[in-house]
Amino acid sequence: MRLERLGRHLAAAGINLGDAEANPLGDGHSNLTYLLRGGEMAMVLRRPPLGTLAASTHDVLREARILSRLQGGVARVPRVLHMCADESVIGAPFYLMEYVPGTVLSDSLPGGWDAATAGRAIAEEFVSALVDVHAIDWAAAGLDEIGRPAGYLERQLRRFDGLWREGDSSGVPLIGEIHAWLRDRIPESPAATVVHGDYRLGNVLFGAVEPVRLEVILDWEMATLGDPLADVGFLTSLWSAPPGRIDLNPLTRSAAFPEADELAAHYARLTGRDIGSLRWYQVLALWKLAVMVQRSQRRALDGLNEDPLLLSGPGGVDELAGRAWDLARSGGKQ
Repeated sequence: MRLERLGRHLAAAGINLGDAEANPLGDGHSNLTYLLRGGEMAMVLRRPPLGTLAASTHDVLREARILSRLQGGVARVPRVLHMCADESVIGAPFYLMEYVPGTVLSDSLPGGWDAATAGRAIAEEFVSALVDVHAIDWAAAGLDEIGRPAGYLERQLRRFDGLWREGDSSGVPLIGEIHAWLRDRIPESPAATVVHGDYRLGNVLFGAVEPVRLEVILDWEMATLGDPLADVGFLTSLWSAPPGRIDLNPLTRSAAFPEADELAAHYARLTGRDIGSLRWYQVLALWKLAVMVQRSQRRALDGLNEDPLLLSGPGGVDELAGRAWDLARSGGKQ
């Protein structure tokens, strides 16, 4: 990163980081995130990934505008400190947000947490924070422009089918079969809400000490207006999932954590929404994730991403497609 040029740009904007250091944050599967430290200041920088990008993807300034309009509301989001569209500064548009201390829960609990009670507390906090997102008055927050409420599911199917076809889609024929299964069974959506689009444990920060508290929700690049059950399908399709090449929530397989269907039931109790079509949304989530992994793996193989998960080979796409297809044919829960 061009730290000297970035430092001069920020100083002109009244943000003096001095001799800043930049270190990568997060799992690095999509937009790139860095922790900037200079003197006693710390903040987080978000920018698009390297290389040529598909149209309408990785728009970090859109993400920053969404976060700005959510500040002060019920959603747990970090404050946006600065936005820059001038690509000459670091080679891409970027924005800065506040640094919120916390921990990403992946494969272990923070030291000192009570494993016997923390699992359920984490699950309930995780669901409650999503309920808050879905309760946002998006018109009052000025979020009318981030999506079209009607036809969300149909657009998701068209968009991700198109993204898949842009790549070499011949190797995983199940992707096309799953798309047809989804297309032929689209459920009726409830009233539109803000949809996060990538709601999983890896995209939230919990406080490092008990009592369990979800501090902020991150990675809003896929946020839009649409069907809230798409978020519920995504979070439950990954929760306590079997081990595999794409293993995003290994911690939740612990016996201390409730099962995915308990999270869905908790969401239904808090919102009153009917989750009878949840299996369809879970299949949609796994299918979309397979498409996203395929695109990210292609970038990694082109040398534009050093994420070891993505460099580990193409098997993850087959695995996700297989799980989605098994679930589609099961007629029951995952």
